[in-house]
Amino acid sequence: MNQVSLIGRLTAEPELKHTQTGTATTRFSVAVDRAFVKQGEERQTDFINVVAWSGTAEFVCKYFGKGQRIALTGSIRTGSYTDQNGNKRYTFDVWANNVEFCDSKTTSAGTAQNTQPVSQPAANNNGFDGNFSDMPADEDLLF
Repeated sequence: MNQVSLIGRLTAEPELKHTQTGTATTRFSVAVDRAFVKQGEERQTDFINVVAWSGTAEFVCKYFGKGQRIALTGSIRTGSYTDQNGNKRYTFDVWANNVEFCDSKTTSAGTAQNTQPVSQPAANNNGFDGNFSDMPADEDLLF
């Protein structure tokens, strides 16, 4: 089973892009603190690359910003390519199927209105049935 769940903070503003076939996509990084801290050391953070497609990508770009906490579930995708110098490089990304807010909404006075996580306002996985044959080919990607 290939299932990932993460809670972290966006490291930059997500940017919506489209493939040559018009599919919405975004790529962003999430800073996730490690649970274990060695005595006398600072907490370590992992920076996880995430890719979202279609409605999930549009939702992330519309409602999330740099520094905001995000919860997501998805799956790990690996790949490889050859760089300009002929070196083989490997990629590791999480493809997000579902995203949720973690931060509470606040009023202008700074008091919390809602502390419940809010799910993406579309069907889970945006109708994604786990069939990757509908996804754009790697050569369609803009990044």
